[in-house]
Amino acid sequence: MRKKTGNKLHTWEAALLLAVAAALLWGACTLQRQDALEQKVIRLHVIANSDNEADQALKLRVRDRVLVLTEDILRQSGDMEEARQRLAEALPRLQQMAAEEIAAQGSRYTVSAGLEETEFPTREYDGFALPSGEYLALRVVIGEGAGKNWWCVVFPPLCTAACDFQETAVSGGLGEEDLSLITEEDGGYVLRFRAVELWEGLRQWLGKH
Repeated sequence: MRKKTGNKLHTWEAALLLAVAAALLWGACTLQRQDALEQKVIRLHVIANSDNEADQALKLRVRDRVLVLTEDILRQSGDMEEARQRLAEALPRLQQMAAEEIAAQGSRYTVSAGLEETEFPTREYDGFALPSGEYLALRVVIGEGAGKNWWCVVFPPLCTAACDFQETAVSGGLGEEDLSLITEEDGGYVLRFRAVELWEGLRQWLGKH
């Protein structure tokens, strides 16, 4: 009887190890795809002066102006590098436009616009999601920048893609693997992103032991 119990225990342990190994392999593969995605996307990050109602409303007005201008600036961008260059050249124009909108609303807040590598959490949007990670971002900071922020994607312009989401993504350089990662086409991005989080957590734990 003891021998049978031992055999069952070993079988259970083996099955558990196989399951963990499969999950880690899946997480590692997804992480590679996630890293590749980060090199193809430019996020937009608009940060309000504070959380009071007026400052949050102002943030959305600035956001709307920024989205219109960036869509115009990036309309002819064929890849990530070209989009980065166009945005870098347009930063003074973007900052001036934001300042004009702030002044038009009767505020005296300062504003800054820059391109920075920024850490983002996992974020769900309408029809797609982006995994957590470090992305290049167009950051627009209003006043003290102490309020709730708003973020989306300016390249490819997925925030304004509406019904032509896939066409917009492909024209911006995203491939089939990128699309399957951020949409629910092959089983759901939430589970994949969770596998990545678990894989990274285990990797950090192993690095400390």
